[in-house]
Amino acid sequence: MFTQSDYSISGTNDPLDLMEECYRRGWTDGLPVVPPTPDLVARFIDQTKFTNNHIIGELPERRREITVEKVAANAVMAGCKPEYFPVVISACEAILDPKFNLVGPSSSLGGAGILLIINGPLVTDLGINCRNNLFGPGNRANATIGRAIRLILMNACAAIPGLFDRSVFGHPGKYSFCIAESEESPWGQMHVERGFDDTDSTVTAFACEGPRQVRTSGSPDVILNTISDVASSLGTSAATVGSTADTRSIIRRGEVAVVISGEARIWKNYDKDKVKLILYEGTRRNLRDIKIANALGEPEEGDENTFIQLLDDPEDIILIFAGGEEKTMGAVLPSWGPKVSSTSITKLIPRIS
Repeated sequence: MFTQSDYSISGTNDPLDLMEECYRRGWTDGLPVVPPTPDLVARFIDQTKFTNNHIIGELPERRREITVEKVAANAVMAGCKPEYFPVVISACEAILDPKFNLVGPSSSLGGAGILLIINGPLVTDLGINCRNNLFGPGNRANATIGRAIRLILMNACAAIPGLFDRSVFGHPGKYSFCIAESEESPWGQMHVERGFDDTDSTVTAFACEGPRQVRTSGSPDVILNTISDVASSLGTSAATVGSTADTRSIIRRGEVAVVISGEARIWKNYDKDKVKLILYEGTRRNLRDIKIANALGEPEEGDENTFIQLLDDPEDIILIFAGGEEKTMGAVLPSWGPKVSSTSITKLIPRIS
């Protein structure tokens, strides 16, 4: 747990020595970090209305209190600019919300990453990427805000690989996983759908698997049918059985994020409710496939014609318009687990004068 004495490094001003000391103290994610000097940490805290010791949230299972000072130290190390810090604070509030259940996705064998989705005016103000190379490198805001959350998980929440983080594989999003939704979305902004004003800026945290790219083209119906097929893949959390033996209720049923790129104009006759309904109805598998994939015994006659929805409700689809304008493609990100275990959380990013 960080205190000022923890992150103060004395005895050297050599940049390489400072960086190596951060490695020796186990503060990094494997990549070099910016040494969190008290002066830098203070500059970040000045971007908020909080004191150093203000508690952002708690992780009672690990007896951890996450203070503004600890969050700031990790944001510095991640390479954030001070003006990014309110976004990091709100993201921390989201992942520490009890409904998010941080202990689950941060420690399970499933190896979830925490996707941050930014909405609102701050997307433009901070230059957060919502277009080409959406999940890739090249943008400081996306890279460092997402990385700050990973370092906070490790250094403040004890989600250290090999200790409490027991991922079998993990995925690259566990280094950094932050995107924004385009303000040109044909369906309106996701945060407005979740009850915020369009002038608000928000961050949504979602524990999920890595993005599964969907190559598709044609009419909206064809595009959505192809995305639904990918969302129904065996082997994802979406098609994994829960604890009940009732074949109608065996699916874990979590959320799923669907990102669609391209030009907004092709969706002029498809509002958000219609898109979600088509995706929901298409995200299903027959009982034969589910039984075989989950070792539920021998399939019975007729199982191939008995279909099970992999989602509870169309509203369990987190629909995002982002990515390059040149081509309509999709990305599917299945949740880490069922909604009862972890639910996506959206928090307001405060305006700091």
